[in-house]
Amino acid sequence: MQLAEAARQLAYHDQQGQYIFTQQGLAKIFAQDSARALRAGLARLVQQSMLLRVTRGVYVNAQSRHLGPDTLARIAVFVRQGEYNYVSLESALSEYGVISQMPLDRLTVMTTGRKGEYATPFGTLEFTHTRRSVADILAGCRQVGRPLRLATRAVAWRDLKRVGRNLHLVDQSQLYADAK
Repeated sequence: MQLAEAARQLAYHDQQGQYIFTQQGLAKIFAQDSARALRAGLARLVQQSMLLRVTRGVYVNAQSRHLGPDTLARIAVFVRQGEYNYVSLESALSEYGVISQMPLDRLTVMTTGRKGEYATPFGTLEFTHTRRSVADILAGCRQVGRPLRLATRAVAWRDLKRVGRNLHLVDQSQLYADAK
């Protein structure tokens, strides 16, 4: 893969709104490259700061004009592709104003996939596994115009208690006040 061609492809996909890629997605974009050439090319793109490797197999176009506050949530979708994911626990309760401290560089996500924590250049992604059914997940979340659904206050509180997290930061008087 030539750097000039890679830059052109990344710019083209950025114009289409695509700035996060899996390694498999990049293999389709650079289909002419062998697996070995692709790995070497991706390493060069990372070294040249054209791509950021956020975790194994997931890359972000470092020059994208779409980078913003939703980038970490968009990365979460790629890291747990094919699973049901939603923002919950401290991140959701902070959005509702129920927790006094707002996690600035951390996104807490419930997932039907594996648990795990990923430090990325955009913040830390923390996945916590849930066994809830898809119907239960969809009923307990709402679409808020972002890449991941947001748990309702009651569901985020239930999740926080279920996983045994620290409950003393929760303002009980705000938990059910003017619930949306």
